[in-house]
Amino acid sequence: MAGGGLGRAMLDGYRMYDLTQPWSWETPAWPTYDNPKVWYEKSLDTEKVNGQKITFMNHTGTHLDGERHFVQHGRDIEQMPLDELVGDAVIADISDMVGDYDVYTSDMIEEVADVREGDILFIHTGYQRYGWHRDTADPDKFFIKHPGPNQEFADWCKAMDLNYLLLDCGSADHPMNTVIRDIRPAEAAEAADHLGVDDLDEIFPPEGYQLMHNELFPHGIVHVENAQVPEELLNERVQIGTFPWRFRGGESSVCRCVAFVEE
Repeated sequence: MAGGGLGRAMLDGYRMYDLTQPWSWETPAWPTYDNPKVWYEKSLDTEKVNGQKITFMNHTGTHLDGERHFVQHGRDIEQMPLDELVGDAVIADISDMVGDYDVYTSDMIEEVADVREGDILFIHTGYQRYGWHRDTADPDKFFIKHPGPNQEFADWCKAMDLNYLLLDCGSADHPMNTVIRDIRPAEAAEAADHLGVDDLDEIFPPEGYQLMHNELFPHGIVHVENAQVPEELLNERVQIGTFPWRFRGGESSVCRCVAFVEE
């Protein structure tokens, strides 16, 4: 293919790892969002050409939440330059420290990974194993019960001036700090019992609602949700590139995420 040799030469000495879920009409969107629809508008048997039409929410599969998702005056996806989307990264594996509904902290991240100011940070909770495309798929675990952070973690992200984050689960926020608390009351009661509180507001007060979005996006610290990472990269420093559409006016975008590792 044209340019293929040049591309390989430019990447000599690096191995690429795909950090992206597969995408199809079966990929579930985030709860309360419409699931994707894919159909053939043209087909080989009638018009001698295949042409598919797709309708979907931006928040389906591996996707980049942009600033404009929560900040009306924030940058759209087109305004995020490539040199911001590609850079130094670290993958923090906290999967042995967290389970259903748990709250993770900056101390957990720093215990396992060498996080540096300005890094791209991939948080591996282990809940990628519940992704829709896996033999162990469990949408309740992936979207409703995954661990997440509270105020302390958001403050640490700002203090570290992180570039952006990637998560291997349904949201960068704790599910009980999203609308899921309201639409799944049985799970909210289960989470409160697990966390040892009578009211989840004790951990996730209303003024900190969806803080990984509302508090970090105004600072330009956005994130990728529904990513995945191979075991051999856990707790390693790598280069990560996130490649969304060049989406003018886009609040978010599906994307391809790649780790580049020096051989």
